[in-house]
Amino acid sequence: MGHNAVLNPNPWMILPFGVLLAAIALGPLFFADWWSRHYPKVAIGLGAVTLVYYLGGLHANERVLHVAHEYVSFIALIGSLFVVSGGIHITVKGEATPFGNVVFLLIGAVVANVLGTTGASMLLIRPWLRRNKYRLTAHHVVFFIFIVSNVGGCLTPIGDPPLFLGYLKGIPFWWVAEHCWAMWAVGVGGLLAMFFVLDWRNYLKAPKQVRAELAEPHDTWRFEGLGNLAFLGVIVAAVFVNRPVFLREAVMVAAAVGSYLTTRRTIHQANHFNFHPIEEVAILFIGIFATMLPALDWLQANAGRLGTATPTLYFWGTGTLSSVLDNAPTYLSFLSAVFGQIDAGIVAQVQHLVGTHGADLAATTGAHGVEIANTFAALQKYFPQAYASGEVSKEMIDLSYLLGNAAFNSYIVAISVGAVFFGACTYIGNGPNFMVKSIADQQKAHAPTFLGYVFRYTLPFLLPLLALTWLIFFR
Repeated sequence: MGHNAVLNPNPWMILPFGVLLAAIALGPLFFADWWSRHYPKVAIGLGAVTLVYYLGGLHANERVLHVAHEYVSFIALIGSLFVVSGGIHITVKGEATPFGNVVFLLIGAVVANVLGTTGASMLLIRPWLRRNKYRLTAHHVVFFIFIVSNVGGCLTPIGDPPLFLGYLKGIPFWWVAEHCWAMWAVGVGGLLAMFFVLDWRNYLKAPKQVRAELAEPHDTWRFEGLGNLAFLGVIVAAVFVNRPVFLREAVMVAAAVGSYLTTRRTIHQANHFNFHPIEEVAILFIGIFATMLPALDWLQANAGRLGTATPTLYFWGTGTLSSVLDNAPTYLSFLSAVFGQIDAGIVAQVQHLVGTHGADLAATTGAHGVEIANTFAALQKYFPQAYASGEVSKEMIDLSYLLGNAAFNSYIVAISVGAVFFGACTYIGNGPNFMVKSIADQQKAHAPTFLGYVFRYTLPFLLPLLALTWLIFFR
């Protein structure tokens, strides 16, 4: 069975995913020593249950191979960025004032659109922890994840994996920035304002003598290992390589090896670099990628039952599931659900216009006439090669319908913003989140537990911001 075929697994098979989520949330809290020794067995064991069901019960061999490829791509990207960023040492001297911290996070939010949320997170988390070391608390780690690892990357397909998948589907590169910049400004601005208040209170608690000793006229930055920026560029460029299979991953791994071998040992020592964080993430995400298969496939098969399409439904629906599922396939599932609600008659008429090269365009009147004309124009604009060759797929017409009719742009925007923003809700909502936690734990930064993250930060801070974003843009 090909991975494009829609599978409808037994809903009970979502249970291993729920058990794994519960173990990740509760294990470090209630039986930390046992969990630290045995989490590989739990993750791989639960993943194996799902894989046996898929291979033996559903005979979905190609679907499993497809997810295995996605996992290899994920680890190649996360791992190579982890290794290369570990070879760049950024020293920031000066007092970590609340305003200076806000500027740092704002820079991180912009950089996330160039290096991706993963690249920006891996590059900046260590200097961020060092910068705040004399008053480091949980909110420094969490708001870094909120802003740099998630919300900041909302403006380009490089920024976050869901947006990259949209780009591969045919959404133009700068379309997201053009239509999502206002949500990005509200999201990043709102989080920075909350962070400033929290950080100001924390700053005032630090003894004045300590603040005076660390205070300098200006922040001074020193960079070592800048040759690794070339390897970073290679990894970002490799993201756009699709063929042949595994070339992209091979390029990323080669860049990581080159970086590791050419970086001075003193830089790695200064960064406290070792492979434990990437090892932990790689093992846990084997289980996550495997066990979330039934959840994603069931969602894909049943998304059409969601009811009448509204931006509200797609913002909260995509977002809620992106909090615990991988936000990239969740984005695709909801995009497919939108496609399923487009009038088949409109698609058929556009297909007819493609066949006649628009000869009958003037005759498209009636209630859907304008929508058909706009869709046909968008098809010519965004898929010129396919239009010229006459090889236009239904998916291209569906996307042209959403892109070409301004009233329906908001569906793509709602799914895009929902997938990116809600990825910050839990440690597993987006790839770099867990990585940042792992690095912070390694450097004794007191990152909150899985449940502590949700109850102390997501619900009181992030959820009101998400509700505000919905009220302003999608209600």
